[in-house]
Amino acid sequence: MAKPQSKTTRKKVKKNIAKGIAHIHSTFNNTIVTISDENGNVLSWSSAGALGFKGSKKSTPYAAQMIAEAAGKGAMDNGVNSIQVEVKGPGPGRDAAVRSLQGIGLTITSIKDTTPIPHNGVRPPKRPRG
Repeated sequence: MAKPQSKTTRKKVKKNIAKGIAHIHSTFNNTIVTISDENGNVLSWSSAGALGFKGSKKSTPYAAQMIAEAAGKGAMDNGVNSIQVEVKGPGPGRDAAVRSLQGIGLTITSIKDTTPIPHNGVRPPKRPRG
């Protein structure tokens, strides 16, 4: 019988990047935070499902706070200390994520809202009752 080969994994290379861009994608169901360098190469990311939140708990501001902390700490390991923030979407986690990024020690240089606004696009979903 053949011997199972052990996988050799390379250690992650620490990049030394001072400035980054935090992309916060906040929907009514989830929040995703991605931190990239200025060229768009991803340094770290996090989402509610990746941190173990399930169902309706994924859309809470607390989940967004934890997501931003996890992504921010991953970026700080790569040397990032100042970020530009791009917020997209109408979800409840947008403000909590921005405050959390500032709270862990990252300097926020600018906040930009890149939410796509339709010029009378598709019909919106029906309003929730109750």
